[in-house]
Amino acid sequence: MGVFMVIIGLFVVVFCVCAAVLRWNEMRYRKKGLPPGTMGWPVFGETTEFLKQGPNFMKNQRARYGSLFKSHILGCPTVVSMDPELNRYILMNEAKGLVPGYPQSMLDILGKCNIAAVHGGAHKQMRGALLALISPTMIRQQLLPKIDGFMRFFLSNWDNEVINIQDKTKEMAFLSSLKQIASAESSSVAQEFMPEFFKLVLGTLSLPIDLPGTNYRRGLKARKNILKILGQLIEQRRDGKESSHRDMLGYLMRNDDSNRHKLSDDEIIDQIITILYSGYETVSTTSMMAVKYLHDHPAVLEELRKEHVGIRARKKADEQIDWNDLKSMRFTRAVIFETSRLATIVNGVLRKTTHEMELNGFVIPKGWRIYVYTREVNYDPYLYPDPLAFNPWRWMVSKTLIFSCNSFEPMNETQCLNLKGLMDTGQGLGISKLFLGIWRRHQAMSREGAWDCRNFYFPSLFCN
Repeated sequence: MGVFMVIIGLFVVVFCVCAAVLRWNEMRYRKKGLPPGTMGWPVFGETTEFLKQGPNFMKNQRARYGSLFKSHILGCPTVVSMDPELNRYILMNEAKGLVPGYPQSMLDILGKCNIAAVHGGAHKQMRGALLALISPTMIRQQLLPKIDGFMRFFLSNWDNEVINIQDKTKEMAFLSSLKQIASAESSSVAQEFMPEFFKLVLGTLSLPIDLPGTNYRRGLKARKNILKILGQLIEQRRDGKESSHRDMLGYLMRNDDSNRHKLSDDEIIDQIITILYSGYETVSTTSMMAVKYLHDHPAVLEELRKEHVGIRARKKADEQIDWNDLKSMRFTRAVIFETSRLATIVNGVLRKTTHEMELNGFVIPKGWRIYVYTREVNYDPYLYPDPLAFNPWRWMVSKTLIFSCNSFEPMNETQCLNLKGLMDTGQGLGISKLFLGIWRRHQAMSREGAWDCRNFYFPSLFCN
């Protein structure tokens, strides 16, 4: 009986301490004018609920506090906006007291020289260097033929094999990007580089707590290993006989007048990591989900196949696709848009306040993050009739996909802003679109049996 009473007493003490800690943490952020909401535990906040529950966490908080509420996510006090009008205002007025607000773990692991971590003149320099890598000339002459050749090779051994589509699309996204960065050395460094890169990705979406066994610690260690690999690669190129490599790393290392945005070695390495990171998740997940949707919708697959059969009919058997072929893939782009909308790979974007500001009558302190949550707009029946249906034709108007917003998003302003939030992945955007278009081409041209669910291993929720 005495032991039982001791256990009960300890339980009551622990409960009271936890309640007191939670109460104290709420009082810390009870500043006049802040939006309603909860802040969770000190340091940890509500990160666990945010990552595990995902959209359900957002829905529950909105039901309790409305479409604008406060929380503490990934180590940062954050205001979450689920108001479409407010989201539109934030995305259209990014220069007015708002800058990219990536979590501290992401800034630490991607590097102090990565484009998301710098502002002013340094940001302009980084941006210029990265944009030069995906200029129309670079896409036509370098990226397009290299990605097309990589896809031919990567998909060549898929016949008569059971493919784990989740693993394969991750591998595909990483190896293709690495091929663009260091074409000559990509094969030799890939085996050592890839597992470290996957650890780095996990570390960016974790609490910035540097303790043994945490994803954050593993991410920092992976970054050190990647710095070593890339540093050796740069030194080998400088010591080598070949003076000009026709890839992204070769361009960034140029010291002649053709490179107007010269960077230091540390800056080059951080930009390479940024390029790999920015397109990895969107390309791999969108590709995986597109395979699933095409498998489930034979009519869409047939329309996609017709488009690519038409393109192939104009070319020789082994002739690579060119820029005009890519531009003619209108239905392919519609499939990419619809997959991005329905799968919602990116739920929103983060911004950081540079000074105290007012939004919808609430005061947002300086240094707080604002999470522009755009996911639910994707399922708005006013914008997308029958929103849960996979229907690429919704992006087609008179059999022509209409573009504005830098020739990428559709004409509708709300949809345009929504896709801006969905695909706010910086310089990886152009490469991702190019990469996905070629991926669709080679998948559409494959034999019909390849789309049998027995030939693909999907994550368990996908395939019965």
